[in-house]
Amino acid sequence: MIRSIIIEQIEAVAEQQGKQLARLTDDLPLLDSGLDSLCIAILVATLEDRLGLDPFSSAVSARLPVTVGDLIGMYETA
Repeated sequence: MIRSIIIEQIEAVAEQQGKQLARLTDDLPLLDSGLDSLCIAILVATLEDRLGLDPFSSAVSARLPVTVGDLIGMYETA
């Protein structure tokens, strides 16, 4: 369920911001997804509202996600 919400929100943010998305796979680097840093910030804020989770605020998540799969995994384990 979390995975589908995240993918849905990635697509929504890309559409809102006029970005062309690459095919979303777990091993796709976020930097190659078509989202820029503003889009990722909007995505994280939206996901916090939708899921009530902010995995970036935890000291446990000292590393930033590199791939789409990493991002999804952070939310699934938060």
